[in-house]
Amino acid sequence: MAHFCAINGEIMPADKGQIFINDIGLLRGYGLFDYCRTYGGRPFMHDLYLQRFERSAALMGIPFPFSKDAVWQQMDDLYQRTGIRDISFRLVLTGGYTPDGVTPAETPNLLIITEDIPYIAPEKFTQGIHIITDEYLRELPEIKSTNYVRLIMLRNQIKAAGAVDVLFHKDGLVSELSRSNLFLFHGNTLVTPEANILKGITRHVTLQLAKDIYKVEERPVAVEELWQADEVFTTGTTKRVMPITTIDGKPIANGKPGRHTLRLLGLFNEMTASLAATLPVS
Repeated sequence: MAHFCAINGEIMPADKGQIFINDIGLLRGYGLFDYCRTYGGRPFMHDLYLQRFERSAALMGIPFPFSKDAVWQQMDDLYQRTGIRDISFRLVLTGGYTPDGVTPAETPNLLIITEDIPYIAPEKFTQGIHIITDEYLRELPEIKSTNYVRLIMLRNQIKAAGAVDVLFHKDGLVSELSRSNLFLFHGNTLVTPEANILKGITRHVTLQLAKDIYKVEERPVAVEELWQADEVFTTGTTKRVMPITTIDGKPIANGKPGRHTLRLLGLFNEMTASLAATLPVS
């Protein structure tokens, strides 16, 4: 079993994939990506991921001369070649090969890569995770750009704190974690930031699961609310619904995952198990 990639439609083993050194994504960071996965061998919300990928390209001004059906067919082809039951897909779009180092090409470069799904120890979901905070606002937060410089610069600080991620805030308002969205519970009210964030697909699914159970508020969230919250959690493609029990070394409420968070995690797990059992492969 091995992983594969497609570069502008040409499929090859992932360790053989190459692009030229004048790609403007490499030289100037002019690129974006998206990331999705399968559950039980079935794609999870791939239509929504591809819609977001295409929208990010439009917002960034990178041409997208591909149909979503064609992209999905390449993804399915790559999946079948791996022989692995569950994988993730990394889609990368750059501005193509630049003639002068600053001018994007008329034709972008599209990379689709299969990868192993990152392992998360089961106890993280039952015990929660520790994160730190950092005053920072991503440039173009609604776009999943390839610019993760801030996170990479903070990696030693995160590790030294015994944390697994960082929560960004600016001007007294929290936005998102480096690769996932933030939620809080005040009693039976579920709150999540509405601005300066990437609108995550798992965030969207979680809001859909919660809307008939809890009062839901999408609004600005002050940093001070973190310490007033009864529960805090994050959502993402690999984290699913992940309890956050400690921030900057301070426990949230009693320092244990809350019952509402665990309920939403259970509902999310039930949904993905059901999808894996019923959805046909496209």
